[in-house]
Amino acid sequence: MTSTPPPRRSDATRAEILRAARARFAADGYQRATIRAIAADAGIDPSMVMRYYGNKTQLFAAAVDVHLHLPDAAGIPRDKLGETLVAHFLKRWEGDPTDDALLTLLRSAATDDDAASRLREIFAAQVAPVALAVCPDPAEAALRAGLVATQMLGLAFCRQILRLPPVAAATPDLLVVHVGATVQRYLTGRL
Repeated sequence: MTSTPPPRRSDATRAEILRAARARFAADGYQRATIRAIAADAGIDPSMVMRYYGNKTQLFAAAVDVHLHLPDAAGIPRDKLGETLVAHFLKRWEGDPTDDALLTLLRSAATDDDAASRLREIFAAQVAPVALAVCPDPAEAALRAGLVATQMLGLAFCRQILRLPPVAAATPDLLVVHVGATVQRYLTGRL
């Protein structure tokens, strides 16, 4: 019988620092969050944060390491791509917003060039291939992926950050239908 060794204490400390960092970056944004505040939230000395992550920039990069886990476009009926993607993003955001690295990144991107660059990288690397797989003209894939990003990031910003009343109050099903139609057009319709 093989037993799994218990997690090392350093693994638990690292995980607690990341949890605290995500919550603090989500609440305060990159600029206002401090290593001291993150360490206090994690219940450790600030030197431990520096030991594991080096500096605030490296900690932020680890805290916002985002994989969108987009569904495989090949397994989705072509006329349901937009609705499926919107439903997928909404499901991500409807969880605990203090633990969503994508929302943390979105909050910080407006004031921090590194966060904005990381957000661009994520959408270019993860949404563009979906657009390329389904769009009628591969030369338009990057533009189509960018247009999809305007909808997804705009929806997240209005619903989760601004909490714009009509958007925040809308049911996910309503948003899937209406925003999904726009995303569908961006992916497969004429531009």
